[in-house]
Parts: sequence; structure tokens; C-alpha cells
Amino acid sequence: YNRIEAIESFAADVAHELKNPLTSLRSAVETLPIARTEESRGRLLDVIQHDVKRLDRLITDISDASRLDAEMARLDLEPVDLTRLLHAVVDYANEVKRDDGVSFSLDIAPAGEAGQRAYVVLGHDSRLGQVVNNLVDNARSFSPKGASVRLALRRARGLDRRGAPCEGVEIVVDDDGPGVPEEAVERIFERFYTDRPDQGFGQNSGLGLSISRQIIEAHGGCVKATNRAAPSGGIAGARFVVWLPERK
Repeated sequence: YNRIEAIESFAADVAHELKNPLTSLRSAVETLPIARTEESRGRLLDVIQHDVKRLDRLITDISDASRLDAEMARLDLEPVDLTRLLHAVVDYANEVKRDDGVSFSLDIAPAGEAGQRAYVVLGHDSRLGQVVNNLVDNARSFSPKGASVRLALRRARGLDRRGAPCEGVEIVVDDDGPGVPEEAVERIFERFYTDRPDQGFGQNSGLGLSISRQIIEAHGGCVKATNRAAPSGGIAGARFVVWLPERK
């Protein structure tokens, strides 16, 4: 029954999110034949292109979210070297030059005992990479020009699926943006929630963090958001922490 209720809730959310761009698109298409000037037609065509792109983005993310549970259950878990994965993500992020001038750094804590295999978890390499990429892109989008996004990898104890203390690994992503509103610390992980006042309407589906939490929880871990306090008071930026149980 819980599964049926979850499917019904997801379908209702999808219908609501698709209806907005469809309504706008239909209005623009109906108005286009009676537009009197070339300027008016140009504006309507811009609206149509924008709504089509938004629908394409929504459908892609919805498709990804809807098949995630089945995919995670079907695939076998394999050892994932988080050191290698994070180096690849950070190197790529620094190679992709954008006008914002945001840079990325990675701090990896010492592995521990000699001979101990460092920071390896059981999971799906591509899906964990998707989570880290999403957190990095998210941090970049909220960072001021010329700022830095800092990633860290370290060991940390957490709770396993049964609620028992367990050795694990933390991935931390810090930015220097405005932070997360206190009332939205949990809401940002809800489907279709987005709070980007400086970004154009429809440029974000609001599914990225929801999918990220879904992936991490499927790996037996957790992800949370918080704010870093500035020395002088106030918010220094946002911090996202991913915890995963370490491979035994």
C-alpha cells in the first residue's frame, strides 16, 4: 500500500509540473497565428522554445527518477574508489571554464592505518558520480563570481540501515553562496522544489537533490544540508554532507 501511495503521489506531482509549461506553450501556439508584428511573433517563438526545453528537461529528469529504484535493485554492488571518483569530478569541473570563474579543490584526509584500502564503498560508480556532480553543479550555481567550491573526503561514523553505529565515509561540499534558508533545509530534497530567485524561470526541474537523496539512501547512506557560520556572524555558505557506509 505504501508503494501504491508513493506512485500515486509521484504521478500527481508529475502532472502538476508538466501542466505549467504545457499551459504556457498552448497559449503561445494559439496566439502565434494572430500576432500582428514580427516582434510579437519573435517573442512568442522564444516562449515556445523555452517551454519545449523545459518540458524536455522535466521529462528527462522524471524518467531518471521513475526508473531509479528498479535500476538500483537490479544492478550488483561493486567496490567504488571514492578518491578516484572525486578526483575525476573535481578535475573535470576545473577544466570546464565558465564566465563565473569558480574554482574547485579537493581535500582528502589521511587514509589511516598502513595497508588499509582508502575510502572504498560498495555501490554503483555512475550513480554516485551523478550525486557528486549534482552537488558540485549546485554549489557552483549559487557561488559568487571568482569563488571556490571545496570538497573534502574523510572517515566518519554513522548509522547503518538497522540504526546501528557503523564506520563510514563522508563527502563534504562547501560553497560561499547565500546558504540554505532554515525552513528549506529539508524541503530542498523534496521533488520539484526549487528556490532560485536569480535564475530564469524553468531552468531547473527541482529533481536533482531529490534524486541524489534517493541514490544515497539506496546505498544505505544519507545526505543532509546545513549552513556554515561566518566568524563575524551570519551565514558563510552552504554545506552538503553525504555519508556512506564503508566497505567491509
